[in-house]
Amino acid sequence: MANLGRMLRQLREERIRVEKELDRLDEAIAAFEKLVGANPRAQARARSAGKRNVSAATRRKMSKAQKARWAKLRQQGTAKG
Repeated sequence: MANLGRMLRQLREERIRVEKELDRLDEAIAAFEKLVGANPRAQARARSAGKRNVSAATRRKMSKAQKARWAKLRQQGTAKG
């Protein structure tokens, strides 16, 4: 069982490392898009579809915030019962 716990901890650490790397990649992509400009055809499709444009970096931040909220709720649940 200790091996499974250690493996789980390592997987979580790896996930955190990968998320940080994705954040850096999102920032690099955003910087290049500012220099080059986004694909105008893709922008036209997104506007015509009526979808909300959310950058990858923003989606990642929203995901992290939601995960933190769920972790907090789970922690409160274990403290109560």
